[in-house]
Amino acid sequence: MKVISVMNYKGGVGKTTVTANLAGELAFRGYKVLLIDVDPQSSLTFSFIKPDIWERSFSKSKTLKKWFDNIIGDDLLTPLDDFIFDPETVTKILSERGKLSLISSDLGLINVDIGLASKLKGGTVQQMTISFLKNHQWLVKGLKKLESDSLYDFVLIDCPPNFNIVTKNSIVASDYILIPAKPDYLSTLGIDYLCRNVDSLVKEFNKFVKLDEDASYKEIKPEILGVVFTMVQTHRGEPIAALRQYINQTKNLGIPIFTQYIKENKSIFANAPEAGYPIVLKKVSSGLEREIIQGIEQFTTEFIEKIK
Repeated sequence: MKVISVMNYKGGVGKTTVTANLAGELAFRGYKVLLIDVDPQSSLTFSFIKPDIWERSFSKSKTLKKWFDNIIGDDLLTPLDDFIFDPETVTKILSERGKLSLISSDLGLINVDIGLASKLKGGTVQQMTISFLKNHQWLVKGLKKLESDSLYDFVLIDCPPNFNIVTKNSIVASDYILIPAKPDYLSTLGIDYLCRNVDSLVKEFNKFVKLDEDASYKEIKPEILGVVFTMVQTHRGEPIAALRQYINQTKNLGIPIFTQYIKENKSIFANAPEAGYPIVLKKVSSGLEREIIQGIEQFTTEFIEKIK
Protein backbone atom coordinates (compact mmCIF):
# COMPACT_ATOMS: atom_id res chain seq x y z
CA MET A 1 0.00 0.00 0.00
CA LYS A 2 1.43 3.36 -1.07
CA VAL A 3 0.47 6.53 0.80
CA ILE A 4 0.65 9.86 -1.05
CA SER A 5 0.05 13.30 0.46
CA VAL A 6 -1.22 15.85 -2.08
CA MET A 7 -0.30 19.35 -0.97
CA ASN A 8 0.63 22.93 -1.81
CA TYR A 9 0.84 25.97 0.49
CA LYS A 10 -1.13 27.98 -2.08
CA GLY A 11 -4.88 27.38 -2.24
CA GLY A 12 -6.85 27.36 -5.48
CA VAL A 13 -4.28 25.40 -7.47
CA GLY A 14 -6.53 22.45 -8.33
CA LYS A 15 -5.22 20.22 -5.53
CA THR A 16 -8.59 18.62 -4.81
CA THR A 17 -9.37 18.27 -8.53
CA VAL A 18 -6.09 16.39 -9.05
CA THR A 19 -6.71 14.17 -6.01
CA ALA A 20 -10.28 13.24 -7.00
CA ASN A 21 -9.48 12.57 -10.65
CA LEU A 22 -6.30 10.64 -9.93
CA ALA A 23 -8.25 8.44 -7.50
CA GLY A 24 -11.07 7.99 -10.00
CA GLU A 25 -8.77 6.92 -12.82
CA LEU A 26 -6.75 4.58 -10.58
CA ALA A 27 -9.97 2.92 -9.42
CA PHE A 28 -11.21 2.67 -13.01
CA ARG A 29 -8.01 0.78 -13.83
CA GLY A 30 -8.77 -1.75 -11.13
CA TYR A 31 -6.84 -0.36 -8.16
CA LYS A 32 -8.30 -0.04 -4.66
CA VAL A 33 -8.00 3.60 -3.56
CA LEU A 34 -8.72 5.29 -0.23
CA LEU A 35 -9.13 9.06 -0.12
CA ILE A 36 -8.58 10.88 3.18
CA ASP A 37 -9.79 14.48 3.31
CA VAL A 38 -7.54 16.29 5.81
CA ASP A 39 -8.52 19.76 4.58
CA PRO A 40 -11.15 21.45 6.84
CA GLN A 41 -12.61 23.12 3.73
CA SER A 42 -13.92 19.61 2.88
CA SER A 43 -13.90 20.22 -0.89
CA LEU A 44 -12.86 16.64 -1.59
CA THR A 45 -15.62 15.31 0.66
CA PHE A 46 -18.28 17.34 -1.13
CA SER A 47 -16.96 16.23 -4.50
CA PHE A 48 -18.39 12.79 -3.71
CA ILE A 49 -21.27 13.40 -1.32
CA LYS A 50 -23.86 16.17 -1.11
CA PRO A 51 -23.60 18.45 1.97
CA ASP A 52 -27.11 17.66 3.21
CA ILE A 53 -26.45 13.90 3.13
CA TRP A 54 -23.10 14.46 4.86
CA GLU A 55 -24.79 16.56 7.54
CA ARG A 56 -27.46 13.95 8.15
CA SER A 57 -25.43 10.75 7.99
CA PHE A 58 -21.76 11.56 8.60
CA SER A 59 -21.18 14.84 10.44
CA LYS A 60 -21.73 13.59 13.99
CA SER A 61 -19.86 10.30 13.95
CA LYS A 62 -18.10 9.44 10.69
CA THR A 63 -15.48 12.09 9.92
CA LEU A 64 -11.73 12.37 10.36
CA LYS A 65 -12.37 14.98 13.05
CA LYS A 66 -14.32 12.42 15.09
CA TRP A 67 -11.42 9.96 14.71
CA PHE A 68 -8.98 12.55 16.06
CA ASP A 69 -11.46 13.59 18.79
CA ASN A 70 -11.30 10.03 20.15
CA ILE A 71 -7.51 10.31 20.29
CA ILE A 72 -7.53 13.72 21.97
CA GLY A 73 -10.21 12.86 24.52
CA ASP A 74 -9.38 9.29 25.49
CA ASP A 75 -6.09 8.46 23.77
CA LEU A 76 -8.24 5.96 21.88
CA LEU A 77 -7.09 4.82 18.45
CA THR A 78 -10.38 3.87 16.81
CA PRO A 79 -10.07 1.65 13.68
CA LEU A 80 -10.09 3.80 10.54
CA ASP A 81 -12.36 1.19 8.96
CA ASP A 82 -15.20 2.60 11.04
CA PHE A 83 -14.95 5.95 9.24
CA ILE A 84 -14.65 4.73 5.64
CA PHE A 85 -17.51 4.80 3.15
CA ASP A 86 -17.79 4.07 -0.58
CA PRO A 87 -19.51 6.93 -2.48
CA GLU A 88 -22.58 5.44 -4.12
CA THR A 89 -22.39 7.18 -7.51
CA VAL A 90 -18.74 6.32 -8.06
CA THR A 91 -19.27 2.72 -6.95
CA LYS A 92 -21.99 2.30 -9.60
CA ILE A 93 -19.77 3.77 -12.32
CA LEU A 94 -16.81 1.56 -11.40
CA SER A 95 -19.03 -1.53 -11.52
CA GLU A 96 -16.51 -3.84 -9.81
CA ARG A 97 -13.51 -2.55 -11.81
CA GLY A 98 -11.74 -1.20 -8.74
CA LYS A 99 -12.66 0.51 -5.49
CA LEU A 100 -12.80 4.11 -4.33
CA SER A 101 -13.43 4.87 -0.67
CA LEU A 102 -13.39 8.08 1.36
CA ILE A 103 -12.86 9.32 4.91
CA SER A 104 -14.64 12.66 5.05
CA SER A 105 -13.44 15.91 6.55
CA ASP A 106 -15.20 18.48 8.71
CA LEU A 107 -14.79 22.24 9.19
CA GLY A 108 -14.17 21.47 12.87
CA LEU A 109 -10.96 19.68 11.90
CA ILE A 110 -9.32 23.10 12.11
CA ASN A 111 -9.59 22.85 15.93
CA VAL A 112 -8.06 19.38 16.14
CA ASP A 113 -4.58 20.82 15.94
CA ILE A 114 -5.08 22.61 19.26
CA GLY A 115 -6.06 19.36 20.93
CA LEU A 116 -3.08 17.48 19.49
CA ALA A 117 -0.72 20.28 20.51
CA SER A 118 -1.95 19.97 24.11
CA LYS A 119 -0.72 16.36 24.11
CA LEU A 120 2.86 17.40 23.33
CA LYS A 121 4.30 17.13 26.83
CA GLY A 122 7.68 18.22 28.12
CA GLY A 123 9.72 16.86 31.01
CA THR A 124 12.71 14.62 30.43
CA VAL A 125 14.29 14.22 27.00
CA GLN A 126 12.78 10.74 26.74
CA GLN A 127 9.31 12.03 27.64
CA MET A 128 9.58 14.78 25.02
CA THR A 129 10.82 12.25 22.47
CA ILE A 130 7.95 9.80 23.03
CA SER A 131 5.39 12.63 23.10
CA PHE A 132 6.61 14.06 19.79
CA LEU A 133 6.81 10.71 18.00
CA LYS A 134 3.45 9.50 19.32
CA ASN A 135 1.56 12.63 18.31
CA HIS A 136 2.99 12.65 14.80
CA GLN A 137 2.29 8.98 14.15
CA TRP A 138 -1.42 8.62 14.84
CA LEU A 139 -2.22 8.34 11.14
CA VAL A 140 0.64 5.87 10.64
CA LYS A 141 -0.91 3.61 13.26
CA GLY A 142 -4.40 4.03 11.85
CA LEU A 143 -3.28 3.07 8.35
CA LYS A 144 -1.21 0.09 9.52
CA LYS A 145 -4.31 -2.06 10.08
CA LEU A 146 -5.63 -1.23 6.59
CA GLU A 147 -2.28 -2.22 5.10
CA SER A 148 -2.07 -5.49 7.02
CA ASP A 149 -5.53 -6.42 5.72
CA SER A 150 -4.49 -5.48 2.13
CA LEU A 151 -7.61 -3.34 1.78
CA TYR A 152 -6.09 -0.67 -0.49
CA ASP A 153 -3.35 -0.23 -3.08
CA PHE A 154 -3.18 3.57 -2.76
CA VAL A 155 -4.08 6.08 -0.06
CA LEU A 156 -4.33 9.68 -1.31
CA ILE A 157 -4.41 12.34 1.42
CA ASP A 158 -5.78 15.75 0.43
CA CYS A 159 -3.86 18.13 2.71
CA PRO A 160 -4.74 21.72 3.69
CA PRO A 161 -2.48 24.64 2.66
CA ASN A 162 -0.70 24.76 6.02
CA PHE A 163 1.84 22.84 8.09
CA ASN A 164 -0.05 22.02 11.28
CA ILE A 165 0.18 18.79 13.30
CA VAL A 166 -2.56 17.08 11.29
CA THR A 167 -0.69 17.87 8.06
CA LYS A 168 2.52 16.62 9.65
CA ASN A 169 0.73 13.38 10.57
CA SER A 170 -0.08 13.01 6.87
CA ILE A 171 3.51 13.60 5.78
CA VAL A 172 4.92 11.20 8.39
CA ALA A 173 2.50 8.53 7.12
CA SER A 174 3.41 9.11 3.47
CA ASP A 175 5.68 7.35 1.04
CA TYR A 176 5.39 10.22 -1.46
CA ILE A 177 4.45 13.90 -1.71
CA LEU A 178 2.58 15.08 -4.82
CA ILE A 179 2.51 18.83 -5.46
CA PRO A 180 -0.18 20.27 -7.77
CA ALA A 181 0.60 23.84 -8.87
CA LYS A 182 -0.60 26.44 -11.32
CA PRO A 183 2.26 27.68 -13.51
CA ASP A 184 2.10 31.23 -12.16
CA TYR A 185 4.13 33.38 -9.77
CA LEU A 186 2.25 32.83 -6.50
CA SER A 187 1.56 29.12 -6.99
CA THR A 188 5.18 28.23 -7.74
CA LEU A 189 6.69 30.64 -5.24
CA GLY A 190 6.22 28.35 -2.25
CA ILE A 191 7.18 25.02 -3.82
CA ASP A 192 10.82 25.21 -2.74
CA TYR A 193 9.73 26.38 0.72
CA LEU A 194 7.30 23.46 0.97
CA CYS A 195 10.00 20.95 0.04
CA ARG A 196 12.39 22.45 2.59
CA ASN A 197 9.72 22.25 5.31
CA VAL A 198 9.05 18.60 4.48
CA ASP A 199 12.79 17.93 4.65
CA SER A 200 13.01 19.76 7.99
CA LEU A 201 10.15 17.70 9.44
CA VAL A 202 11.78 14.46 8.26
CA LYS A 203 15.09 15.42 9.88
CA GLU A 204 13.37 16.45 13.13
CA PHE A 205 11.29 13.28 13.27
CA ASN A 206 14.26 11.01 12.53
CA LYS A 207 16.33 12.85 15.17
CA PHE A 208 13.70 11.94 17.76
CA VAL A 209 13.63 8.34 16.48
CA LYS A 210 17.34 8.06 17.26
CA LEU A 211 16.70 9.38 20.78
CA ASP A 212 13.99 6.80 21.47
CA GLU A 213 15.55 4.41 23.98
CA ASP A 214 12.94 1.71 23.33
CA ALA A 215 13.47 1.80 19.54
CA SER A 216 9.69 1.67 19.08
CA TYR A 217 9.62 3.96 16.05
CA LYS A 218 11.17 3.84 12.59
CA GLU A 219 12.74 6.62 10.55
CA ILE A 220 10.69 8.10 7.72
CA LYS A 221 11.70 9.04 4.19
CA PRO A 222 8.82 10.45 2.12
CA GLU A 223 9.89 11.17 -1.44
CA ILE A 224 8.84 14.22 -3.48
CA LEU A 225 7.07 12.45 -6.33
CA GLY A 226 6.89 15.63 -8.37
CA VAL A 227 4.99 18.76 -9.35
CA VAL A 228 1.98 18.36 -11.64
CA PHE A 229 0.93 21.60 -13.31
CA THR A 230 -2.78 22.38 -13.37
CA MET A 231 -5.09 24.88 -15.05
CA VAL A 232 -2.68 25.04 -17.99
CA GLN A 233 -3.66 27.15 -20.98
CA THR A 234 -2.28 25.75 -24.22
CA HIS A 235 -1.61 26.83 -27.79
CA ARG A 236 -0.92 24.23 -30.48
CA GLY A 237 -0.59 21.53 -27.86
CA GLU A 238 1.93 23.39 -25.66
CA PRO A 239 1.58 25.62 -22.59
CA ILE A 240 1.41 29.27 -23.63
CA ALA A 241 4.63 31.30 -23.39
CA ALA A 242 3.51 33.21 -20.28
CA LEU A 243 3.32 29.92 -18.35
CA ARG A 244 6.47 28.25 -19.64
CA GLN A 245 8.76 30.56 -17.64
CA TYR A 246 7.24 29.33 -14.35
CA ILE A 247 7.46 25.71 -15.46
CA ASN A 248 11.13 26.22 -16.30
CA GLN A 249 11.79 28.04 -13.01
CA THR A 250 10.37 25.05 -11.12
CA LYS A 251 12.54 22.66 -13.12
CA ASN A 252 15.58 24.76 -12.17
CA LEU A 253 14.82 24.09 -8.48
CA GLY A 254 15.79 20.48 -9.09
CA ILE A 255 12.31 19.25 -8.13
CA PRO A 256 10.81 16.45 -10.29
CA ILE A 257 8.21 17.66 -12.78
CA PHE A 258 5.47 15.58 -14.37
CA THR A 259 5.58 15.70 -18.15
CA GLN A 260 1.79 15.56 -18.30
CA TYR A 261 -0.32 18.46 -17.05
CA ILE A 262 -3.99 19.23 -16.43
CA LYS A 263 -5.56 21.64 -18.91
CA GLU A 264 -7.65 24.57 -17.76
CA ASN A 265 -11.42 24.47 -18.10
CA LYS A 266 -13.30 26.09 -15.24
CA SER A 267 -16.81 25.00 -16.25
CA ILE A 268 -16.01 21.30 -16.77
CA PHE A 269 -14.23 20.91 -13.42
CA ALA A 270 -16.60 23.21 -11.51
CA ASN A 271 -19.64 21.13 -12.47
CA ALA A 272 -18.09 17.77 -11.51
CA PRO A 273 -18.74 17.93 -7.71
CA GLU A 274 -22.47 18.39 -8.26
CA ALA A 275 -22.51 15.17 -10.30
CA GLY A 276 -20.83 13.27 -7.44
CA TYR A 277 -17.96 11.84 -9.47
CA PRO A 278 -14.73 13.19 -11.01
CA ILE A 279 -14.73 14.20 -14.67
CA VAL A 280 -12.24 11.47 -15.59
CA LEU A 281 -14.95 8.85 -14.98
CA LYS A 282 -17.10 10.40 -17.69
CA LYS A 283 -15.64 8.10 -20.32
CA VAL A 284 -18.26 8.93 -22.96
CA SER A 285 -17.22 12.42 -23.99
CA SER A 286 -16.03 14.42 -26.96
CA GLY A 287 -14.18 17.59 -27.99
CA LEU A 288 -12.41 19.62 -25.30
CA GLU A 289 -13.86 17.48 -22.52
CA ARG A 290 -12.27 14.40 -24.08
CA GLU A 291 -8.90 16.19 -24.39
CA ILE A 292 -8.96 17.09 -20.69
CA ILE A 293 -9.85 13.53 -19.70
CA GLN A 294 -7.06 12.14 -21.87
CA GLY A 295 -4.62 14.49 -20.13
CA ILE A 296 -5.69 13.14 -16.72
CA GLU A 297 -5.39 9.56 -18.01
CA GLN A 298 -1.84 10.25 -19.26
CA PHE A 299 -0.92 11.90 -15.95
CA THR A 300 -2.21 8.82 -14.10
CA THR A 301 -0.06 6.56 -16.28
CA GLU A 302 2.99 8.68 -15.48
CA PHE A 303 2.04 8.65 -11.77
CA ILE A 304 1.94 4.83 -11.74
CA GLU A 305 5.28 4.63 -13.57
CA LYS A 306 6.92 6.95 -11.04
CA ILE A 307 5.58 4.88 -8.14
CA LYS A 308 6.85 1.67 -9.68
